[in-house]
Amino acid sequence: MTTVALIPARSGSIGIPEKNIKLIAGKPLIAWSIEQAMASKLIDDIFVSTNSKKIARISQKYGAKVPFLRPQNISGSKASTESAVEHFCEFLDEKELKYENILLIQCTSPVRAHERFDSAIQYFQQESLDSLIPVAESHRFTWKNFNKPNSDYDFRNRPRRQDILGTDRSFIETGSFYLFKRSEFLKSKNRICGHYGLYLTPEEESFDIDSMVDFSVCESLLNLKKNIKTFAA
Repeated sequence: MTTVALIPARSGSIGIPEKNIKLIAGKPLIAWSIEQAMASKLIDDIFVSTNSKKIARISQKYGAKVPFLRPQNISGSKASTESAVEHFCEFLDEKELKYENILLIQCTSPVRAHERFDSAIQYFQQESLDSLIPVAESHRFTWKNFNKPNSDYDFRNRPRRQDILGTDRSFIETGSFYLFKRSEFLKSKNRICGHYGLYLTPEEESFDIDSMVDFSVCESLLNLKKNIKTFAA
């Protein structure tokens, strides 16, 4: 089974300018994901899809391949990640590169266990999945529809955490990465495709940088990770 990693990283972040290459815990944000992918024994190649020459140069410095710049029409704030994956698949076809699976890595979630990607790929194979979704368990009670509130639990009989049945456990999609068969993606044009399954990760790997608060939390975790052997796969 061959697996190629794709890291989408467009320029133009509004909340945090140049977010994907902003220094965090001593290196550009995207560098964390590139180095984690390079440490994998089961990833065959690593590509970055970007519309920025600056991001491309930094990505290449840390070991990723950037053989093209993503077209501007699929690089704006309204462009979907799926459009970048489709463009990447077209590139693979053009170059006759035959990878079975695509590991889509979101560089805005830099906190991961050292062997996270290999662990996920092994689980993907073991469970015979077409696509894998990383999740973290959530113990929070959530509500929907602010004006006409309804809850996801029986608030009249509020359960204790230890009393929640296994079938009632809640999970949040971390967005850190996704793994899927290339053939199934091309059928559905969606990263969650075919026979999909959940892959459990710890809470600290669920942070996605979208604000300076997120940035500070992730930087603290990354600095902790450098000093302590933690976040086991």
